Order: sequence, then C-alpha cells, then structure tokens
Amino acid sequence: MRLEADGKEWGHVMDWGERPEQELGVLTDLFDEPEEQEWQDRALCAQTDPEAFFPEKGGSTREAKRICQGCEVKDDCLEYALAHDERFGIWGGLSERERRKLKKRAV
Repeated sequence: MRLEADGKEWGHVMDWGERPEQELGVLTDLFDEPEEQEWQDRALCAQTDPEAFFPEKGGSTREAKRICQGCEVKDDCLEYALAHDERFGIWGGLSERERRKLKKRAV
C-alpha cells in the first residue's frame, strides 16, 4: 500500500498482518534484554558517581578501576562492553585502550 497526499506518493506502508511481533523478529529482541538490566542493577558503578567512570581525556581511571575490582558483575560488564563496542568509559575494570588491546589479542 502506498500513502498519497496532494497527489504525491510518500512511501510504502507495510501490512503487518495479524501477528506483527513475528514479522518484526529480531528487532523486538533488541528491546527485550532483561538479563542486561539485571546485572546492571547490581553493578557498583550504578551506586556511585558516574563521572569517575567517564573521566576527561588524560584524567585518572584509578577510582573507577578500584570500584570495579570489588564488583560482582565485573565480568558481565566487560562482556557487554566488548559485545556492544563501547568506546568510552571504564567497563569491567578496563579502559577503552585496554579493551581494544584485549580484542586484538582475542583475534
């Protein structure tokens, strides 16, 4: 079906049928990630100053890494950062540079 206004075609509108969630498939999975939310809720960084985990260029990462060392979800955090290509901040106790090095060694 095409939309028309003022005699001009504006694009195609998809007919989703009776079960649109089946036709969306993977797209709906992107927004339904309860496991991620669960570990993020338990993360120590969620209970502290977020600025420590996103220092200015050249700033110290010492405080954030110290907090990460005692965090029970540190491994989940690092796994998430690597899987989602997080480019900023301290994730799982590693800086962006350290995560890049880790990825290179894994390849």
